[in-house]
Amino acid sequence: MNSWVASANGHPDFSLANLPYGVFSLQGGERRSGVAIGDEIYDLQVALDAGLFEGLALTAASAAIGGELNSFFALPREVRLALRERLIELLVEGSEETPAQQKICDRLLVAAAQCTLHVPARIQDYTDFYVGIHHAENVGKLFRPDNPLMPNYKYVPIGYHGRASTIVASGKPFVRPSGQIKLPDSDEPIHAPSRRLDYELEVGLWVGPGNVLGEPVDIANAREHIAGFCLLNDWSARDIQAWEYQPLGPFLSKSFASTISPWVVTPEALEPFRCAQPARPEGDPTPLPYLLDAEDQSTGAFDIALEVYILTPTMREKGVAPVRLSLSNTRNMYWTFAQMVAHHTVNGCQLNPGDLFGTGTLSGPDRNSMGSLLEMSEGGKHPVELPTGEMRTFLEDGDEIIIKARCSRDGFGSIGFGECRAVVLPAWGRTS
Repeated sequence: MNSWVASANGHPDFSLANLPYGVFSLQGGERRSGVAIGDEIYDLQVALDAGLFEGLALTAASAAIGGELNSFFALPREVRLALRERLIELLVEGSEETPAQQKICDRLLVAAAQCTLHVPARIQDYTDFYVGIHHAENVGKLFRPDNPLMPNYKYVPIGYHGRASTIVASGKPFVRPSGQIKLPDSDEPIHAPSRRLDYELEVGLWVGPGNVLGEPVDIANAREHIAGFCLLNDWSARDIQAWEYQPLGPFLSKSFASTISPWVVTPEALEPFRCAQPARPEGDPTPLPYLLDAEDQSTGAFDIALEVYILTPTMREKGVAPVRLSLSNTRNMYWTFAQMVAHHTVNGCQLNPGDLFGTGTLSGPDRNSMGSLLEMSEGGKHPVELPTGEMRTFLEDGDEIIIKARCSRDGFGSIGFGECRAVVLPAWGRTS
C-alpha cells in the first residue's frame, strides 16, 4: 500500500507497513508522542484533537499521548492493534480523511530531521539476557577453550538485571567508564579508564501488559505481554568486567550506558517476518515444559537482518562513510522472546509496562557476523583493519558505533528500526 505521505513510499525503514511509535520534541519543547511515517512524524495529540479516532482506537491514542508510552503499552493487544489499523486507514493513499488531514498538515506532520527523539517509555526495570548462542560460545572459548558453554545454558535463558537509569536514546554520546582493572602482569588492580571498551549488538523487547506479582506468564500467552521491539547496544568495559564478574556477574562494566533506538516497532508490523525457531542441534536437551510451546517453536522467531557500522574520527576528517563491521540476524537466538518472558516470570517476578529486555549479543557463526569486538579480535589478539588503515581491537575515544536492522520479503513493505548510534567521549576528567 502507498501513503499520501509521499516520503513513506519506498522508504527503507518507515513505510506504511511499519508505523512505529515514539516520543519526540521540537526545539526544546514538550515531549509528544508520534508515529514515524517516511521522513515525517505523525503527531498523535494533533490527530486526537482533530477527532480522527473513535472506539478502541480512541482509547489507545488517548493512552499513548503525554510524552511516554507506558499507559499505551499496558493496554491489551487488541486495543493497541485498533490504533494501528486506524492509522493505516488514515495514512493510506486515497483515505477519505486525507483532505481533512492535509488541512492541518503543518501541525499533524513534523519533519523528523527537526526533532529530538527520546527514550519512549519510563523504564523501571531492565534485564539483559544471553540468548545469542554463537556469542556465548565465542566468548566461552576465550576463557574456557575446552568447555565454552556452561551446563545450564541450553536449559535456561540466562540473564542479569541491569541498570535502567543509564539507558539513553540513539544519538546521545557517553563517557568512557573508569573502574578497577586487573592487568595480566600485575598482582593488584588499578583504578583507570577502561582500555577495552566494546559494543554489543542486541535487540530490545518492550514489555506490554505486566503480570501480577507471584503469577507466572504462561509460555502460550507470553506474546500478549510484548508491546514492541527496538535496537540495543549494551556497551561493555571488558577489562572492568573481567575483574568484577565473579561471582555475581556484570556490574560497573555494564551500568555506565546502554543505547537504544527510539522507535518502538510493533509485533504486528513484524508479523510477515515471523519464522520457525531454528531446530536445536542433535543432542541438545528439550526445553522444560514451562518453556515449550508448539506455536512458539513454529512461529516465535523473526528474520531480522542486523548490521553494525563504525565511524572513527579519522574517517570523519577524510569524508569516509561508516564501514560495516558485522551482519547478523535474530535467527541466531537460541531462545525466543516468548521464552524470555516466560522464564523471567516463572518465579513470580512482576513485569511492568515499559520494562525493557535485551537479547544479549546476537552474533552469527563467522567473523563477519560477530556482534562485538571482543569476539572479532579474539580478546584483542587480532585487530580489525579499517579502510583508512586504522586498527581496532577495542573502541577508541571519538569512535561512533551505528546499529541498524531491517526486514525484507517479496510482496511486503520494508520494515526498519531506525538507527541506534552513539559516540564514545573521553573518560571523566580527560580531554583525549
